[in-house]
Amino acid sequence: DEGSEVASDSGAVAHNLSFRDNALPHEVLNPKLTTLSNNNTPTPGGGSSGQKKKAPAPPPPTSPPAASSAVTTDVADRPRPKFKFKTAASIVRELVPNEGSIAQHHELFLQEIEAVDEYWGPTFRGVYETGEHEQFLERLDERIKKYDREIERMCSHHYQGFIDSVHDLLRVGKDASRLKQEVVNIDKEVRASSAKVIQVSEKLVKARTVESNIAQTVTALSSCLPVLQMFSKLLKQLKEKKYHPALKSLEQLEHNHLPKVANYRFSRQMRDQIPKLRDSLKEASMTDLKDFLENIRKYSPKMGEIAMRQTAEMLEVDFSAALSLSTGGGGRNGGSRNHQPEPNPFTGEIEYEAMSESMYNTEEDLSAADLVDFSPVYRCLHIYTVLGERDIYERYYRKQRAQQCTLTLQPPTNMHEEIDGYRAFFHGIVGFFVCEDHILNTGGGLVSREYLEEVWSGALSKIIGTLRNHSAYCTDAALMLKIKNLMMLFASTLQSYGYQVDKLYELLQELKDHYNEVLMQRWVSRFRDIFEEDNYHPIQVATIVEYNQVTTTFPLHSPSMEFQPFPKQFPFSAMVPRVYMEVKEFIISCMEFSRDLQLPQTELDETVRKSTNLLLTRTLSGCLSSLIRKPGLSLLQLIQIVINTVHLEETNIYLENYISEVTEIEDMNQAARLQARSMFKDIRAEAEEHIYKKLVSKMDEFIELANYDWTLNEPLGTASSWLIDLIAFLKSVFESFTNLPTRVAQVCCLAACQHLSKSMMSMLTDENVKVVTNGALSQLDLDLCQCETFAVSEPVPGLEEGLLIMCFLDLRQLLDLFLSWDWTTYFADYGKTDKSKYQRVQPATALLILDKLREAEKKSVLFSLNKKDRDKAKLLEVVTKQLRGLVHQTTSS
Repeated sequence: DEGSEVASDSGAVAHNLSFRDNALPHEVLNPKLTTLSNNNTPTPGGGSSGQKKKAPAPPPPTSPPAASSAVTTDVADRPRPKFKFKTAASIVRELVPNEGSIAQHHELFLQEIEAVDEYWGPTFRGVYETGEHEQFLERLDERIKKYDREIERMCSHHYQGFIDSVHDLLRVGKDASRLKQEVVNIDKEVRASSAKVIQVSEKLVKARTVESNIAQTVTALSSCLPVLQMFSKLLKQLKEKKYHPALKSLEQLEHNHLPKVANYRFSRQMRDQIPKLRDSLKEASMTDLKDFLENIRKYSPKMGEIAMRQTAEMLEVDFSAALSLSTGGGGRNGGSRNHQPEPNPFTGEIEYEAMSESMYNTEEDLSAADLVDFSPVYRCLHIYTVLGERDIYERYYRKQRAQQCTLTLQPPTNMHEEIDGYRAFFHGIVGFFVCEDHILNTGGGLVSREYLEEVWSGALSKIIGTLRNHSAYCTDAALMLKIKNLMMLFASTLQSYGYQVDKLYELLQELKDHYNEVLMQRWVSRFRDIFEEDNYHPIQVATIVEYNQVTTTFPLHSPSMEFQPFPKQFPFSAMVPRVYMEVKEFIISCMEFSRDLQLPQTELDETVRKSTNLLLTRTLSGCLSSLIRKPGLSLLQLIQIVINTVHLEETNIYLENYISEVTEIEDMNQAARLQARSMFKDIRAEAEEHIYKKLVSKMDEFIELANYDWTLNEPLGTASSWLIDLIAFLKSVFESFTNLPTRVAQVCCLAACQHLSKSMMSMLTDENVKVVTNGALSQLDLDLCQCETFAVSEPVPGLEEGLLIMCFLDLRQLLDLFLSWDWTTYFADYGKTDKSKYQRVQPATALLILDKLREAEKKSVLFSLNKKDRDKAKLLEVVTKQLRGLVHQTTSS
């Protein structure tokens, strides 16, 4: 009842506090607390969790009672607030009617104190603010005394029961000691009576145990003997290197026998040894595989040689010619017969029978399986497959073979110098991939087609790079042909085993271009030798045999020459038929490389024509150009070279027909044309230019011999000797132009006349010549008449009439003007273009010659008082002034 009363009191207090908080929220009781308080601790007594801590209340006006001194001291220590708050008590006084009793208020405060254990500040502040704290303390003391009385009453109610429980416990302890003593005595009696029984039972148990052990031992030995026998058999097989049977024994031991004796210790030892035995099997088989890989690397070239020989026989190709086995000591017919044969790397024995078969061409029926024992590969594959490590074995085998492939693809040193290096290189590669093809077909998936194609693809790119690099150093056309034949056989061999070799044929196309370049370099030296040995004179033949020798090597069809009597003379020199034959030989050499490249006829014809065009337009053109620029070449030799180019140009159609015959193309219209005509025209134009220069240079040698006396009073009466010699030279030169094209001869003749006219004019107008007399002009007029006579004589047929005379017209009009002294006509006709007698005479030139005449006149009439001479001098002055006026007029305009 007292407990329920206390609980009811606590519930009342909680109800009151709840009513108080719900009826009067903290914000209503004191709205300033939320802004003035710095503490976030919630208000005790059931306020909101987010409510701010209230400000401390002011100290009480009087000292508190002793019972609550701690509380009051704590409250007194708090600082007095500086603001006046509306407290809970004041709000209560405003809201609660005055007729409410003070006792009811105090009761509410006490209930708050009883409900809250820690934070009583707001309650005490409410007590102090009412001003009735002394009455509250009295009420608090009464409540304390009330609870003390309740505690004493509860203790008195339960005390008697506790005393009774202690008395019962002491009485039970005595009975327990007596019972324990009785149990100990009974135990001693039982032990003494059962000692003999225990002894006899122990003997019986031992006997039964021995009997059971004997039976179990017999049974265990019966089950263990097969295991031990199998283990002994396994060890014996390992000792005898019978790895495949040993692997089977190991599998039977592990899966059939050891599970039956799994409880025995020796079984565990055997089971622990099984991984070691497996490892020993793996190591032994791997050792055999490594020996196989090492030996197959040495024996692969022989396999490759046999495979290529068999391919050559199928293709009906001369294997010895393709591989050049007749040279060197590495072939079957070389020095290999003279030394002791090496033992077979797989058996360790010298196979004399196999050697004899090799010597006498009986290797044709052998294959890779006949030459090499592949059992280590299969045995190791089976062991790793049974052991569940097939993937590891496949990766190892492929890795090792990939490394061997890399070594095989390394070319021999200086491979480009001789065919033996290429042969060894190809043999090793063919042997490697023939071996891999055999593994593909018999290895049970050890090598897949995809893997082998991947290896071949990578190897092919390296092979192409190696061949491209080494062939680039090759400068021997014969060696290039051997390399091409060997590559063709190499590609055909690998293609017969299912490998893609299209890129090898593409490489052969590239090598074909390099081969043509090598041929052109070779033909450069041939052309140069021909040009050095030629005498550049027309070929003379005295008999019909000599005539036929020339006409059979060079296609010349000239009916006029056939009816000429012997000795006959061809228009060209010996270089023409020789160059023609060299070009035909070049065409045959190009065909030697391109014939077996599986090219269509049209493409083959196009290839040969392209190479021939390069030979003509680059090689022959360059050699001819160098020949023309040769400084020691004479004018007659240059003329003969031009004549030769004319006849070589005519061979263009014969060369085109010859290419068509060689390539067996039927439709000539689709064939590309040779560019020899345009090339020879360019060379001829260059040679003609050198002829012009050479002719002018030779004329300058004669002109330098001219030594005019410009102070002559009277002419010599005949032409100058240097001019007579020069005209004789020109006549002989133009006579040699008979076989030249008409245009070339005409241009040369016209250029010679123009140069001669300009040279004579330059001598007259030379600044170093200060004085010129009428006698010197008359002598120059005689020389000019000689030149005009030569021009009229038509030294080169076909020129337009009067064209050569016009070359000397400038000098002729100038001399006529001074010798006839016809200044009146000159000044009257000057500026008129129609039928002017002195149209080509320039005022500046006339003034220059007139000044030189005046200088000569000054010396002759210096001391003369003759009226005729003075009139002539005045006339010279008048003409000079008029000429200067014209010169000034011409310059200003």
